[in-house]
Amino acid sequence: MARAIMLQGTGSDVGKTVLVAGLCRAARRRGITVRPFKPQNMSNNAAVANLPGEPGGGEIGRGQWLQALACGVAPSVHMNPVLLKPQTDTGAQVIVQGRVFGTARARDYQSMKLTLLDAVMESWANVGEGADLVIVEGAGSPAEVNLRANDIANMGFATRAGVPVVLVGDIDRGGVIASLVGTHAILPPEDLATVAGYIINKFRGEVSLFEDGLAVIERRTGWRSFGVVPWLKAAARLPAEDSVVLERPSSGEDKSLKVAVPMLPRIANFDDLDPLRAEPQVEVVFVPPGRPLPADARLVVIPGSKSTIGDLNALRENGWDKDIAVHRRRGGHVVGLCGGFQMLGRIVRDPEGIEGSALETEGLGLLDVETVMEPEKTVRNVGAHSPVFDTPLTGYEIHLGRTAGPDCARPAVLIDGVADGAVSADGRVWGTYLHGLFGADAFRARFLESLGVDGAATSHRDAVESALDEIADELEASLDCDALFGLAR
Repeated sequence: MARAIMLQGTGSDVGKTVLVAGLCRAARRRGITVRPFKPQNMSNNAAVANLPGEPGGGEIGRGQWLQALACGVAPSVHMNPVLLKPQTDTGAQVIVQGRVFGTARARDYQSMKLTLLDAVMESWANVGEGADLVIVEGAGSPAEVNLRANDIANMGFATRAGVPVVLVGDIDRGGVIASLVGTHAILPPEDLATVAGYIINKFRGEVSLFEDGLAVIERRTGWRSFGVVPWLKAAARLPAEDSVVLERPSSGEDKSLKVAVPMLPRIANFDDLDPLRAEPQVEVVFVPPGRPLPADARLVVIPGSKSTIGDLNALRENGWDKDIAVHRRRGGHVVGLCGGFQMLGRIVRDPEGIEGSALETEGLGLLDVETVMEPEKTVRNVGAHSPVFDTPLTGYEIHLGRTAGPDCARPAVLIDGVADGAVSADGRVWGTYLHGLFGADAFRARFLESLGVDGAATSHRDAVESALDEIADELEASLDCDALFGLAR
């Protein structure tokens, strides 16, 4: 087995995913064969990964896809063996080793975890084959001791696999001393024995001013500090996994094109918008519930959804359907991606109740198509082509349902030579199942030009690679990486 270390957080959104990605890139640059691993993840931002021995692909969290990129290896479903995709406030679809395992309410999942541990350990062994180092990411916080029984995400995995743990505390949100000392106070002895030290993350200002804080943490816990990481500006150029980032305000700068994106309750794969957000002349505004879509937006993008019918109802409850209708009458453009494409049609039918009790719901009627939900999920990486702009595309599909209708005679894209999606007669409304549409630089440039905006001066993928290198540089400068990598066992 490869040597391994595990980063766990004192809470959610403390920056574990970015730190693991940066450490993976730093290790790779040292000539270490490194792999990422996250036993359990919860995210509707999924990516398609290799499913050994089977055609197509399987689903993993977008964070592990990014970490595999940092390692310079193809993503595998074994890098994230359990993925929870929330469908309601209390239930989620459970993905195991890339495939749909079932659905579970939060309380039921606690007992289900016992049956998933074998799959987690099987994937753990698989990821370690041929690697020098595996960097493991926890989920949430080990201080949630009410969930410790049957745990597979944090200490339950660490103690089973014998992996040393480094805790990550977020100083930007405040209370970092209390969060670390409190975690030490609440962990049982078996779990405390795995903790080798901690990292302070997201520090702004002069690090020397926190020396007394470090001394307090060491005195109270006996843990060593592996360093204090500054606020990593380059992280903003990486694809995000947690929808909490969408709640952050936009820059407010005056730009040539405003893109409005309704923040649907079950929004999925919103990193589709990252390439547009990176364009200097484009402002992407994620509109929270209760607020109207901005009237000065020239493009509305309806993103993917884990619950098309539920989010379509939420779209109406917020009045966004009326905003989109007005936007359309004014000559605005609309793009629907995956679930957003399904919403643009006349009706969404769910005869088998896959998404719940509503068997059909009227769509927005902006495209003359209908969608029928089907149990079989399409999960695959694809090559594609834009017939409108005659440019190559790459991306992936993760969706349930089949969409057909007269507007499909004008496909938005060709996926492996087969027509996909639909375009309205006037060309102002697009819908497609292809995720990653805006990530194709040539397409993005031509699309923005059609809206009167210059764009795509640089490669989006190159920007992500550059951000990973910048983060690795920062971690090498601020952390004792020799000690961290030496800790692995």
